[in-house]
Amino acid sequence: MNILPINKELIAKEIKFIDQKIIFILDDDREIGVPLRYFPKLEKATETQKMNYRFIGGGIGVHFPDIDEDISVTNLIKVI
Repeated sequence: MNILPINKELIAKEIKFIDQKIIFILDDDREIGVPLRYFPKLEKATETQKMNYRFIGGGIGVHFPDIDEDISVTNLIKVI
């Protein structure tokens, strides 16, 4: 089992949506996925709203301006 290093900043380089999950692809190619139900605004968002995002803080998080939702990679780890 691979354990996420505590001392390394977790940086997302891509996100995708598959089967009611949001999946973050990290800069070291690991993938972290969680059900959209953990993010009600995102779960209710249209596909267009989901795909309108930008990385913030150099990839430490992602912002969805259409629904005013921010998700940090570190907080994503806390919900899995």
